[in-house]
Amino acid sequence: MCFSASANFIAGTSLLAVGAVTLSKAARKAELPFAMIPLLFGIQQIIEGVIWLGFRFDAPLPNALMAQVYSLFSHVLWPIYMPFAVLLLEPVPWRRKTLSAFLWVGAATGLYLFYILVRFPIRAEAVGGHILYVSPHYYVPVVMGGYLAATCISLFFSSHKVVVTFGVVALLSFVAAYGFYTLWFISVWCFFAAILSGVIYLYFRKRSHSRLVTA
Repeated sequence: MCFSASANFIAGTSLLAVGAVTLSKAARKAELPFAMIPLLFGIQQIIEGVIWLGFRFDAPLPNALMAQVYSLFSHVLWPIYMPFAVLLLEPVPWRRKTLSAFLWVGAATGLYLFYILVRFPIRAEAVGGHILYVSPHYYVPVVMGGYLAATCISLFFSSHKVVVTFGVVALLSFVAAYGFYTLWFISVWCFFAAILSGVIYLYFRKRSHSRLVTA
């Protein structure tokens, strides 16, 4: 899992390959942000692999830098990027309005967390064979609710079944990660979500197959 550099590097390179495929299958500009999700998760996993190497080779400064970069993905990028990517795919007007509302929630959450990261730089520690990301979060229930709404619940309002499926499995992985790995939740859930982003390939495969059938 996400408990070693090798696991992160394997997951990361695999997702880079999946992302390359999904990007090649995007037929419209509006599909590009959604197609890039596995690629972005792949980069994030490789960054965490570098953090593991920082522990192994006692390199505190590169480790601290990579912890900040990783946190920009986990805390800031995803609550904004996820509803934005899904919104661009959506053709149904009322669903677009709903997704736009989730995008505002995600933007507010991401910007607040960015402020926290700037004010209180996050710290990565190797604890119990896992990576613990340490940073103070104020108004935690509100922030966590906004984060979940943007990254998971918003996907439920898509008219695309694969997108909804991704939202459901991401939410279930949140519950599992928080229930079993509370202390290391950020690292573990990001790993789960990264692997599950492979579901996005099914969206483009199904879309390409439908186009071939109707051609």
